[in-house]
Amino acid sequence: MASSYSIGQVANLLGLTIDTIRYYDKQGLLPFVKKDGSGRRVFTENDVHLMRTIICLKNAGVSVNDIGEFINMRMVGDSTLKARAQLLARHEQNLQTEINDLLDTMSYLKFKEWYYQSAVAAGTEKIHFVPGSNKVVPDLTKQYEQHLLENGQTAELARFREVKDYRNRQH
Repeated sequence: MASSYSIGQVANLLGLTIDTIRYYDKQGLLPFVKKDGSGRRVFTENDVHLMRTIICLKNAGVSVNDIGEFINMRMVGDSTLKARAQLLARHEQNLQTEINDLLDTMSYLKFKEWYYQSAVAAGTEKIHFVPGSNKVVPDLTKQYEQHLLENGQTAELARFREVKDYRNRQH
């Protein structure tokens, strides 16, 4: 690897745009990046490592303010180790909750997929309706749960039973 990188090289290496890197800099997320005599940013291997940290935190849904706080603590050094670990642990828990919520949501989408696949196979959606109406049979979810049990999908069954409106969750 090179000992230093231009902004364009870092953008290509990390899948970012140059504008994104400049935005990060304006937001105070890149205090570690030095500039050459012409005012151009010159990135080191360590800078690229820290940029990957910023990208990871951003992808985890961490706010720009919290990323800035993390980077500033990193610049301070060892006296902030515990605070940095706590910040990461808090965001890891938030991300894990979001992952679980998305898996629960995926579980419900699989139910709807089963619903439509079985209707397509039967050539009609009426197989899921109360006879003479367009109302879904009251035990439809029980039918799906039985389908999951018969196919040994107990983990999927547990997730299906946990579907909630997590976007409106009380915190």
